[in-house]
Amino acid sequence: MPFFLKDDEDAMNSALAQARTGLDEGEVPVGCVIVHDGVIVGRGHNQVERLKDATAHAEIVAIGAASTALDSWRLSECTLYVTLEPCAMCAGAIVLARVGRVVFGALDPKAGACGSLRDFPRDPRLNHRVVLLPRAREAECGELLTRWFAAKRAAPPSG
Repeated sequence: MPFFLKDDEDAMNSALAQARTGLDEGEVPVGCVIVHDGVIVGRGHNQVERLKDATAHAEIVAIGAASTALDSWRLSECTLYVTLEPCAMCAGAIVLARVGRVVFGALDPKAGACGSLRDFPRDPRLNHRVVLLPRAREAECGELLTRWFAAKRAAPPSG
């Protein structure tokens, strides 16, 4: 079982709040925060629909905000908290940004690239490896997604 800190719980609360913001905006409810020295330096939630941008995932938005806040693309002293296991694009960005640690909620068996389908952050062939702590607040994170997708399936088709 991964070792979670008190600060991990607080940061996951913030990531869940970001996911709820996305939910309120009609986005897939995934939220992310990045913490450096106990301070949130980057926040993000999915904005794919609003921005009409396939790359506007919560992690990408938060990495951009953290890089701006720290005036550096290297986030090796940071922990990224996200409510859903990062996809291949986001896992790649996490490695490229040199994020030191990732704590995530629900597993993503269809697209997860941090242990489910792939494991980019721990691939020994890459020049940076990331400490991963999966399943933080897994039930709560998963419930948000399950509820959102159920509502989408129940809604009449648009068009």
